[in-house]
Amino acid sequence: MDVATIEREALALTVAERALLADRLLQTLDLEDAERMERWGREADRRLQALERGEMAATDGPQAVAAIRRRLG
Repeated sequence: MDVATIEREALALTVAERALLADRLLQTLDLEDAERMERWGREADRRLQALERGEMAATDGPQAVAAIRRRLG
């Protein structure tokens, strides 16, 4: 089975099935080391606390992606 066939079949799955498949595939990549993941966790906690204190504004995902695309042209 080629990649195009796998992609076509994967895109035919329900949202929940695609999410589970994506999670499973990401788990197999092993791109991050434990120390890096720990640093990202601390950074996420820091940002959440800043947001809760009103020191940082939130932007939803689609707005953030649109802004990045505008900047990159």
